[in-house]
Amino acid sequence: MLELAGIIILGILAQWVAWKFKIPAILPLILIGLLVGPIAAEYLSSDGSKWIEPVWDGTKGFFPGDGLYYFVSLAISIILFEGGLTLKRSEIKTLGPVITKLITLGSTITFFGAGIIAHVIFNLSWELAFLFSGLIIVTGPTVITPILRNIPLKKDISTVLKWEGILIDPIGALVAVLVFEFISVEGDSGFTKTALIEFGKIILFGTTFGFTFAHALAFVINKKLIPHYLLNVVSLSTVLLVFVESEVFAHESGLLAVVVMGMVLGNGKLKNIKELLYFKESLSVLLISILFILLAANIDFKDLMLLYTWKTAILFFVVVLVIRPLGVFLSTQGSKLRFNDKLFISWVGPRGIVAAGIASLFGSKLIKQGVDGAEYITPLVFMIVLGTVLLNATTARIMAKLLGVFLKRSEGVLIVGASHVSRLIGKYLVDNGRHVVLIDSNLNNIELAQEEGMEAIDTDIYSDTLDDNIELNDIGFLMALTGSADINAYAIEKFRGQFGESGYYRLITADEAHDPSSPPEGLFSQTDDFNSLTEVARRHPEIHEITLDSRAHFEELIEKTNADVDIIPLLVKDKKGVLEIISSKNKAIDKIDSGYKLVYLGKPLAL
Repeated sequence: MLELAGIIILGILAQWVAWKFKIPAILPLILIGLLVGPIAAEYLSSDGSKWIEPVWDGTKGFFPGDGLYYFVSLAISIILFEGGLTLKRSEIKTLGPVITKLITLGSTITFFGAGIIAHVIFNLSWELAFLFSGLIIVTGPTVITPILRNIPLKKDISTVLKWEGILIDPIGALVAVLVFEFISVEGDSGFTKTALIEFGKIILFGTTFGFTFAHALAFVINKKLIPHYLLNVVSLSTVLLVFVESEVFAHESGLLAVVVMGMVLGNGKLKNIKELLYFKESLSVLLISILFILLAANIDFKDLMLLYTWKTAILFFVVVLVIRPLGVFLSTQGSKLRFNDKLFISWVGPRGIVAAGIASLFGSKLIKQGVDGAEYITPLVFMIVLGTVLLNATTARIMAKLLGVFLKRSEGVLIVGASHVSRLIGKYLVDNGRHVVLIDSNLNNIELAQEEGMEAIDTDIYSDTLDDNIELNDIGFLMALTGSADINAYAIEKFRGQFGESGYYRLITADEAHDPSSPPEGLFSQTDDFNSLTEVARRHPEIHEITLDSRAHFEELIEKTNADVDIIPLLVKDKKGVLEIISSKNKAIDKIDSGYKLVYLGKPLAL
């Protein structure tokens, strides 16, 4: 009982440490696992036993026989399903070809390159060498997200890294499964044919089960055939059912099935998707915390000593400095990404949960089968995982600055509230080259914004959904445009440090509208609150531009707009097209010359 409670407590402690120091949680989790496992057995325990023994050894341990294998398989299936839920087709309209090449051509280069190097350096059999290379294909969102969360990057770069991390998980798992099938087939006769048949079955049953059960679950949820209090547990049981049923029909197809299921649900019209995602995120955190302490603790010290050689360093640096950049540059050839963008993507390639989890599973299976050299698989993959996570966690920000992909000024705009007037302003900003994201808890407003071609997120400001969204790293302006003064004020208080480094603004209240001490973060003017803004947008849903002659001309027009209830000034556009938000004190605009433009909502201004 003490050991079981200890795993959970240590796992959550590791998650807190990861959050505090802004590093991937897998790093402290594996280090804790090694400490209570092989290191404790070698140096800290008086009787030479591990403090935590994952596999039952006759006297202590958690899982008898293949119990650990089954637990890890089910845990990874839930983690991958949660990753699939976050994938949105709309995010890759312009980067689809790059991501497709990264997870196909890039994976192929990693597979053959790392396999050849592992065979040459460690003298592994070709089968084991390619099993190792298949396992290190994967990166993963759980290691990418913490590294990039606090690095303001161009949206294209963060999008590529996010999608590669999630999509490549099942790709790497499938490649590793295929190689494992090769190794497991006895004799040479029918060797290739058997493996290819298994691979075909994996694709067929994985996609079929995932697609079918996703639509079935969405149907019963939308038809309210499941009571609300059972929604999350029924969804969880369905994920496990899909994984197990797919495995029954085609061994190792369960991972693909749950990813497909998550992607279909995430891109469908599931009314409770947000609530389902919150539950899966919490469950994934708990499972990851337990999983990696167990997997690391299951390694024996003699396996770690296999890495105590110069060959390990050579293998690591070839994978990181040669194979990864080669795969990225060939995959992004002909894309709009700059040379330095490609260099940064090449540098950030931490391996994650699926690599470590499946390596532990397959490594232990092959050792039981007596395959020569199988003892290298788990420690070598863990070395790549720990090494790449540690390297990227400590150097990604520095490399971003050195390569010039670090945004010195974040120009993206986060608009809180997706009402009609918010959508009008957001659409204008998007049409003028700004990255705009609208958030709202009203699903109808979100759908309308998306139909108009804008990026919109169904969430509320009281949740932590936005904290982990690495694609908001270029957001520097915050505009709170809801009809609630309390929500606007809370949004400013909560997000101004994260999303308002270049400026944060909110609509003033009716009481503040004519107050000389109107707050400096007040939007647009001293006379317009949400109601007046909404009314103008209803009567005159158009945004106009008028060319300015001078600062005096600008101030004259502002006076006119203050006196006309059908005109509200919004922005100033300079000669280069750069937009500045007008605040209630107009402090955001330092200089206005001839040729600048006033951007306003409402009826056309008389010249």
